[in-house]
Amino acid sequence: MRWWRRRRLRGGGESTTLSIVGFAVPEAANKAIAAEWNKTPEGKGVKFQTSYGASGDQSRAVVAGLKADYVHFSVASDVTRLVTEGLVDETWDDGPNKGVVSSSVVVLAVQKGNPKNIQGWDDLIKPGIKIVTPNPASSGAARWNALAAWGHITANGGTDEQATEYLKKLFANVVSLPNSGRDATTGFLNGAGDVLLAYENETILATQNGEELEWIYPDTTIKIENPGAVLKNASPKAKDWLNFVLSDKGQRQFALKGFRPIVDGVDTTGIEGAPDPNNPFPTPKKLLTVEKDFESWSALSKKFFDEKEGIVTKIIAESGKAQ
Repeated sequence: MRWWRRRRLRGGGESTTLSIVGFAVPEAANKAIAAEWNKTPEGKGVKFQTSYGASGDQSRAVVAGLKADYVHFSVASDVTRLVTEGLVDETWDDGPNKGVVSSSVVVLAVQKGNPKNIQGWDDLIKPGIKIVTPNPASSGAARWNALAAWGHITANGGTDEQATEYLKKLFANVVSLPNSGRDATTGFLNGAGDVLLAYENETILATQNGEELEWIYPDTTIKIENPGAVLKNASPKAKDWLNFVLSDKGQRQFALKGFRPIVDGVDTTGIEGAPDPNNPFPTPKKLLTVEKDFESWSALSKKFFDEKEGIVTKIIAESGKAQ
């Protein structure tokens, strides 16, 4: 357990340590943002204790007692769990950003050269295609992936029944269901599978780190919106941190690590690892959103991911591949 603390410095000043608990994927971006914030008067001298892992697991850990001043999760339902437990204020998503601090889209990552010639969602259900995607039971990334796959059918004229059949075929081709989005990326880079369902920012960061992979933007994908929130008992510095995260300077650091800025006007040029560093975030042909295509996180969580009756939960259980 990590506790927030203040300690006296020589000369009578104080140093604050903020506890950040997050899903695995934005760790590098948050570290870069912290370095920039430490250069400002508000962030000077602030230290960080961090814990990163699968989004759902991290949310449940905070409920169980893991200290957090600020949480950065993959999906909104992992924050609302903390609201229900009285740890985060109900107004956490009332601002103009609606609680979102980082954004991306779902892409199809393939091994270098795209040896299986993956071009879109329909190719994923062909015989012999080996898919890697994290487990929706623990991973927020997995939930975004499943929603994008579902929307490939329903947003293009298909019925819920047809979308269910598509997901059954897709999960029949899944060969690995790792715990988190980061674990899925690591496994894929180590040679597991023909295609990885991934955040765009994960693929960009991987290439920044010297890994060799390619990715395809499917004609239909979903806008990933990752929430961040300050806890009720947090250090006052946590609100200063969140304000910086949402600033142009903070969002620029997200962009440099492959995330799409959530505010207009942020510089997105010079993004290493992107196919075109000066146009790193191409506009998808059809971009789904939770609000427009799935009503709300509360509604879709019950429909797709309920522990007993969720469509995706039942499909994975029937596939026999759940860990």
